[in-house]
Order: sequence, then structure tokens, then C-alpha cells
Amino acid sequence: MRLYLSSFRLGDHAERLLALLPGGTTGRPVAVVGNAMDAESPQARAAGMRREATALRGLGLDPVELDLRDHAGGGAGELAGVLACHDLVWLRGGNVFMLRQAMARSGADAAFTALLGRDALVYAGYSAGACVLAPSLRGLEHCDDVTAVRRVYGEEPVWDGLGLIDRPFVPHVDSPGHPETVLLGQVSAAYRAAGTAHHALRDGQVLVVRDREQRLF
Repeated sequence: MRLYLSSFRLGDHAERLLALLPGGTTGRPVAVVGNAMDAESPQARAAGMRREATALRGLGLDPVELDLRDHAGGGAGELAGVLACHDLVWLRGGNVFMLRQAMARSGADAAFTALLGRDALVYAGYSAGACVLAPSLRGLEHCDDVTAVRRVYGEEPVWDGLGLIDRPFVPHVDSPGHPETVLLGQVSAAYRAAGTAHHALRDGQVLVVRDREQRLF
């Protein structure tokens, strides 16, 4: 399993993302998932996706959007076939509950679990894109609007994460200038008070997972 999980955007160690890809990087296809922004206005969502594409092209990669809403009801098999055409998937930040719901509706949760289990692609992303891999999303409602799921989908939110990392992921901690740093500092403090081990990252830091090894940079 190969994961590159950043607190904010590419972080300060993009070379370690490229090192997870075998061979050269020029023109390598990247599926960019922006469903964490599905509760935002179409204009804000589009601007966010353009920013991600620009950053990834700067690394010599070839980003193409993969909108999980287009695959709702298709199941894990359909998504696995789409993802198999890419060496890397990049999941941007936003609302973790919206991203988790889009994964559940499309079968992306099961597809990612299966593909990463056989090391068939690299999973990378930041903020919500990393948080969704934890065993549970409980606690993150202090920062992200869980009611957006009911408002947009008319469904109850999914609280279980994908369980591909062993503990909660808390981004933007001690990151002056980020608008969510205070709230996520409180999330981290609540986990500590409850004795819940978690990954707390400052902006710029990344957690890299390769096979059974986890390293924070």
C-alpha cells in the first residue's frame, strides 16, 4: 500500500509523492477527486479543481477529474475499472463527510480498499482526502459541516472511515494563517483528552505510508 497524505495541498515534500511512482513521472495519468467540495458553489468547486490541476501539472503529471457523482450506483467494480487506468489518485480537501458519502454512493470506498490492498495504485491527497482513510470520522464534525450530507443528498451521513490508516488524521494543527487551525487544534486536543492516538500534522507536513512503514515528514 502506498499513501501520500498531506496536511495542506502538496505539502513540502512532493518529491516523496513522485518517489512512490515507479519509473518516470512525465505525463503519468492522475485521477483528481474533488467531491469533498460538492457542497460548495459550482464556481468555487471549479476554481478549486483548477488549482489542483495546475499544481499537479507542475510536477509533470497529467491530471483528469474523476467525479464520483458520475458513478453513483455503479458499484466498486465499475470504479475499480476506471481507477485501473491511473497510476495515482489525488483527493483534495474540503468536507470529509461529503467525500465519504460520495465514496459510499459510488463504491469508491470498496474499490480503493481492494486496489490499495494489492498495491495497484498510489492514493494521495490532503485534509479531507486523508481524513477519510481513518477508522472513524467521529470528532471531525467539530470542524466540517456534517449536515451538508442531508442537505445535498437527503441521506444520513456515513461515520465510518475506510480504515486504511490506523488512527484519525488531523490536518492544519498549529498552522497560523489557515482558517481551520483553531478548530482542528481543538479536535486534536479532544482526541488527546480521550486517550485517542491520532496523526496531528502542521501544514507542510506529510505522512507517507509504504507497505507497513509509516513516516512523518
